[in-house]
Amino acid sequence: MSRENFGTTATGLPVERITLDNGVLRASILTFGATLQDLRLHGLDRSLTLGSPRVADYEPGGPLLHFGSIAGPVANRISGATAGLDGQTLTFEPNGAGGHALHGGKAGLGRKVWTVEKMTPTFLLLSTTAADGEGGFPGNRRVEAEFALSDAAAMTLTLRAGTDAPTLVNLTNHSYWNLSPDPTFHLHELKIDADAYLPTDADAMVTGEILAVDGTPFDFRTARVLSEGDTLDHNFCLARRRGALAHAVSLTSPDGVGMEMATTEPGVQIYDGRHLPRQGVPGLGGRSYGPRAGVAIETQLWPDAPNNPDFPSARLDPGQAWEQITRFRFILP
Repeated sequence: MSRENFGTTATGLPVERITLDNGVLRASILTFGATLQDLRLHGLDRSLTLGSPRVADYEPGGPLLHFGSIAGPVANRISGATAGLDGQTLTFEPNGAGGHALHGGKAGLGRKVWTVEKMTPTFLLLSTTAADGEGGFPGNRRVEAEFALSDAAAMTLTLRAGTDAPTLVNLTNHSYWNLSPDPTFHLHELKIDADAYLPTDADAMVTGEILAVDGTPFDFRTARVLSEGDTLDHNFCLARRRGALAHAVSLTSPDGVGMEMATTEPGVQIYDGRHLPRQGVPGLGGRSYGPRAGVAIETQLWPDAPNNPDFPSARLDPGQAWEQITRFRFILP
């Protein structure tokens, strides 16, 4: 385990990097955004996730905003940047395409410096708070992110939230994955245990429909190879509600390095990272990240749940226990 200075934010706040190591897996987490900055298997000389050695890259205006961070208080998109709650209309920052709210906007949890609550060589607990009305969301809220390495090559991320007034919560880890040394995730095999997906409009906003994956390009129930022809920014429906920890996604690189994800969440958003600049962004290990350098795999509730009553609910009430768990297990060839 190590704890070191990682730099300062544009507003002068210090950021730390905490590295957990169990002899099989090493994970580096930043206090800025509770960000998974680097993750490596012992014996493999590359990071499996996209990250940067510079704080500025993760800040607003930086090329790696949201990379590896905890997105929330409501991850993904809220249509029209408004939602109803108990007869009130909540208004949020319209920071996404089409005037939609995305990942909480300027008040997003991925833009905060979190507090270290507890740490051991294989365990880290971070916390942050959001005040009533911050970002348009009601309730004084507290959020925790717990990273734990097991004896095997696995990392479990547990997210918890609490509030003193009815509010909306949907959290996710927003890491981008490339398990190979290649410049893109093409030729990786992807498998998703989802029978349905949510179609979207031109602004990547869900339409409210729930469609079967049968006979569509979104059928990943049998693992298939990703290529330039796969254009992805969609939610895959794993279940109708949060449940017990269950296998959800498998990703395997061309050289056989694998990642198995299990989650309690009813959805997983897959995004192809097409927005990265063509000239590339300097990343870890001397790598350059261009379009489709990594694929985001975000376990979460379904997008725009507050405006779609048939979707799993994002409501959180005072005294209600809110917890989601996602386990990442890694496999060497």
